[in-house]
Amino acid sequence: MQDYIFTLECDERPGITHAVTGVLLNHGGDIKEFKQFDDQYSQRLFLRIDFSLQDESAEAVEALRADFDEIGAKFNANSRLWPQGEKRRVLIMVSKFEHCLNDLLFRAHAGELPIEIVAVVSNHPDHRELVEWHHIPFFRIPVTKETKPDAEAKLLELVDRFEIDLVVLARYMQVLSDDLARELTGRAINIHHSFLPSFKGAKPYHQAWERGVKTVGATAHFVDSELDEGPIIAQQVVDVDHSFGPQDLVAAGRDAECKALSNAVKWHCDGRVFLSGKRTVVLR
Repeated sequence: MQDYIFTLECDERPGITHAVTGVLLNHGGDIKEFKQFDDQYSQRLFLRIDFSLQDESAEAVEALRADFDEIGAKFNANSRLWPQGEKRRVLIMVSKFEHCLNDLLFRAHAGELPIEIVAVVSNHPDHRELVEWHHIPFFRIPVTKETKPDAEAKLLELVDRFEIDLVVLARYMQVLSDDLARELTGRAINIHHSFLPSFKGAKPYHQAWERGVKTVGATAHFVDSELDEGPIIAQQVVDVDHSFGPQDLVAAGRDAECKALSNAVKWHCDGRVFLSGKRTVVLR
């Protein structure tokens, strides 16, 4: 049987979970996974259900959708229903470091991520051959201080043309403008090493080695107008010690970046990530 995913977010009120599960019971739904979080600070409810239907006809699914829409209207909720495994359309942005790009290309090809990478944008030409080998369109959009507005306009044209669900900054070394960050709110994910703000600028891993760090890591977060300070989705930490040289730290950091970013992309595209102000709720 085809599984479906239903997500809902709204102000906390009695009866919401009962209403949702009642609709599923009436439609013969079989719940496979149920995740819920009541945020006592924001007084918001976050809900995700993975379920199957005995009747998978288009008419049955539309009838279920109509009942879920009725619940959404009653509780003033943001809700969504879709078939499990439906792939999200992703645009990747990258500069010269290719490890996160390579990792996402591999995981998408292997079926580990519920995504279809439909375009790659870079401010450098370095990875054109790799991307086109995967039969994915590659677009070079150079960025300077003077051309930044035009470059971002071209990016948004591609987002519209390819009907992009998610933009992934896979070590894209350009700061997005406030306007672009607002335009992509909730649908753009970035990755950075977790030394920020301790070791900024060039060669952060070399700076970390000089200070004798004992862990390295990476943070994947939503893009917002504050540089590298958007709502955090996933983090990865690797223990290191005095035997690690600068290049060893770089290698460990690359692995952490790849894992944190792929986790964030997967959880987001699986409908497990909800924005809650400056925080996220991740129903893993």
